[in-house]
Amino acid sequence: MHPLKTLERQGYEISWLRVDGQGMADPKEVRNLIRQDTILLTITATSNEIGTLEPIAEIGKIARERKVIFHTDAVAAAGSIPIQVREWNVDLLSLAGNPLYAPQGTGALYLKRGIRIAPLIEGGIQEDGLRAGTHNVAGIVGMGAAAKLAAENLPQRREQLLALRNRLIEGLRAKVSECFLTGHPVDRLPAHVSFCVKFIEGESMLIHLNLAGIAATSGSTCSSQALKVSHVLEAIGIDSLWAQGSVVFSLGIENTAQDVDVCLGALSQAVEQLRKISPLAGAKSFDRFRYRKG
Repeated sequence: MHPLKTLERQGYEISWLRVDGQGMADPKEVRNLIRQDTILLTITATSNEIGTLEPIAEIGKIARERKVIFHTDAVAAAGSIPIQVREWNVDLLSLAGNPLYAPQGTGALYLKRGIRIAPLIEGGIQEDGLRAGTHNVAGIVGMGAAAKLAAENLPQRREQLLALRNRLIEGLRAKVSECFLTGHPVDRLPAHVSFCVKFIEGESMLIHLNLAGIAATSGSTCSSQALKVSHVLEAIGIDSLWAQGSVVFSLGIENTAQDVDVCLGALSQAVEQLRKISPLAGAKSFDRFRYRKG
């Protein structure tokens, strides 16, 4: 969003796609928003905050028909779901190494043959003239090896992570009262679980989980320093009061069913303790509470 807002300040006109209550964009709206002078369509393949998988292939087909360059940010999807640039009809695709278990700080940009872009860093002819500077050989080799392993093991990883994800979702619903899943219940990342827990703040839950040795977040890493309601949760219509209680878990290939059970025990205990001191926990009607300005 920030690069688009920068372009907007420079005089470009940006049309913003809406999403439904599960974070899904509508391909029909994409088609309607494309104008004669549209030069770029960009959409995140999957949300790293609510896990929803977007209909990228369908949107890419529309972009191809309308002859609009199509870019997708597939960072959160890498290593979890198959990424097929031809089936997705993409011209540009962004990747990062860390979801693939590659060295931190590595990344890649797929660029379809014939698509020309301005250099990121002016200088020599390294990286086909797109990024001057000495090649990060260790990072390149490390990310390539990690991508190869991820592709080879994708079916097993997906099956393992789906089982853990479903165990965590079912456990949260059973052990934690007054909470609800955010994002699409089925069309979501296999390793992703995101909930809003009513009457308490996400940051408070994170502190309790951290003391139990469990890493989680209350939103996306990109906005972790901003102490405000997530724009993603606002976009899908979550009440600002309940959005403050967001908690997100990302499962990994080394996690086990026992890890999930430990997490469930720690979270349910944290919620119980925090609600004892929450000024909202005694409310009989949830709709009475709304943030008010002034």
